[in-house]
Amino acid sequence: MNKLIAEAFGTAVLVLVGCGAVALTGNGGAMPLGILPIALAFGLSVTAMAYGIGPISGCHINPAVTAAVWSAGRMETGEAVKYIIAQFIGAFIGAGVLCLILMGNAKGYNLATSGLGQTTFTTYSVGAAFLTEAVSTLIFTVVILGVTQKNGGGNVAGLVIGLTLALLHLAFVPVTGNSLNPARTFAPNLYVGGQAAAQIWLYMIAPVVGGVLAGLMFRTGLFNADK
Repeated sequence: MNKLIAEAFGTAVLVLVGCGAVALTGNGGAMPLGILPIALAFGLSVTAMAYGIGPISGCHINPAVTAAVWSAGRMETGEAVKYIIAQFIGAFIGAGVLCLILMGNAKGYNLATSGLGQTTFTTYSVGAAFLTEAVSTLIFTVVILGVTQKNGGGNVAGLVIGLTLALLHLAFVPVTGNSLNPARTFAPNLYVGGQAAAQIWLYMIAPVVGGVLAGLMFRTGLFNADK
């Protein structure tokens, strides 16, 4: 149970801080310069949680990461399902806390118009958006599986993972918002509704595809230094 609580907590922190960097600061409307603080907010949140809860649960805080670990043969199916449920619960908690903070704005706050740090694609095609999310998640999870194996990154693994997420944000936020995380998108997008809710399906499928492919690369020994 402590692993599941850790996963829920870590995912809540990621959504609260990462999406908060968009919704609370106005960085979402300050593109392209606004991408940097958003990238750092998500990347450093992952780094902080990697050291905070990593020793407890491994700090997946992302269903696509759990899918990658499962696909790599490092996790049983039952445990993976429990992790994913905990992550979605955590995401709703984080998004809910962010909503409460935003609603405390003396000038008022309209979720439908001002947003909640949700991820959407508007200027790129569905195909381009799907490819971006799948490939970005593939890169991200390859790094995670690589630095967490026996001869991987050791004590700096959390930093490497966080910086990788920040780097991917710098490149791909203009395309899809660079979610790479079904839970991170599902909760904010559902709260906001409209187009954001209608596009949730892509962010549920594409990152998992990328994660599973990364896991298979390690399971087959292609990228596995332990074999």
